[in-house]
Amino acid sequence: MHDFQYKNDTLYCEDIAVAKVAEAVGTPFYLYSAATLTRHFTAFDQAFADIPHITCFAAKSCANIAILRLFASLGSGTDIVSGGELFRARTAGVDPGKIVYSGVGKTAAEIRTALESGILMLNVESEQELAVIQEVAAGLGLKAPVSFRVNPDVDPKTHAYISTGLAKNKFGIPIGEALRVYLAASKMANIEIKGVSCHIGSQLTLVSPFVESLAKVKGFIAQLAEQGIAITHLDLGGGLGIRYNAEEPPLPSEYAQAIKQELGGLNCTLILEPGRVLVGNAGALVTKVLYTKEGLKKFIIVDAGMNDLARPSLYDAFHHIQAVERPGREQAVADVVGPICETGDFLARERLMPNVEANELLAVMSAGAYGFSMSSNYNSRPRVAEVLVHGGAFHVIRARETYETLIQGESIPEFLKQQGA
Repeated sequence: MHDFQYKNDTLYCEDIAVAKVAEAVGTPFYLYSAATLTRHFTAFDQAFADIPHITCFAAKSCANIAILRLFASLGSGTDIVSGGELFRARTAGVDPGKIVYSGVGKTAAEIRTALESGILMLNVESEQELAVIQEVAAGLGLKAPVSFRVNPDVDPKTHAYISTGLAKNKFGIPIGEALRVYLAASKMANIEIKGVSCHIGSQLTLVSPFVESLAKVKGFIAQLAEQGIAITHLDLGGGLGIRYNAEEPPLPSEYAQAIKQELGGLNCTLILEPGRVLVGNAGALVTKVLYTKEGLKKFIIVDAGMNDLARPSLYDAFHHIQAVERPGREQAVADVVGPICETGDFLARERLMPNVEANELLAVMSAGAYGFSMSSNYNSRPRVAEVLVHGGAFHVIRARETYETLIQGESIPEFLKQQGA
């Protein structure tokens, strides 16, 4: 469910016409619905209301501080994977006791800042990282709360680039080696073992891989208990998929029912890290048609490119694209492409599209997750604005970058200045 609907042949986000926002802020821009974000978080979080749990929104999917603040106001924590995301979460007012720090490449400086901030726990992904955490914590004179990310070698049946729970993936410690690592950590003076973490991938459309990985982790927790290592937190990560096209992912309630059934009597606080399922269908990328041209095929050339939305080029991902005005018009097969100097710059290929003309608006749907957060300045293009709609009002939550901001931090050395142009 989302709040992008047509009224009198004009696309609205909640109670605001998309075209009105475009007139005010220009194109392209990302547009989010606060009502959809709220409804999605509530549906997910309430599905686990009868067991101890913390829902930690995966910041990497959509890291704007306004969205982090909205979720925090609903009781959310944050799943982070960098020092920058920690800074964003703290700036947004997220309770540090609800922040979980994952990722295979944390630096000593990032670990220090996380520990000084009092986050819930660090999800450790290697023995060398554990040694660095011990050293940093000792220097600070405190105990570092940790969980170890175990790799259960479960096929999540998703795109290879977003699969993270197979033995060949870079993430986590192989489950067959994890007991030895836990035992070593239990002897470290500045390490406090809190949990076990497991995340197998993104855009999962089946419950069975989640259940399979949970069963393996449960068995491992039993092994830890036999060695006198008590686990208070079980981090199951995120990964629940959404519908982009013909997918039929489980509802949060179905996902929760399966997880709770498999949990059995496990006495742990469950940590969940939804990302895409909360924000994916709550956002759209709005773009303007620049030109159309026809030869061997038809092209609709728009002012948004692969630097603004990387998913189609990176994953060959499907995003539904619709006209902002008069959706019921005649259609023709076309490629929707951007202005980037790459053949891989496309938003859709061989797609039945409305016959739009220059200066008309298109909405690229289901773009709230991994849209702006993966965008770049490739071809020296300023990153676009982000706008949040709340009922009958809209708020610019990120200003459009300018040419001046593109070169902020760059400089020309004196020897080049002396040589002239």
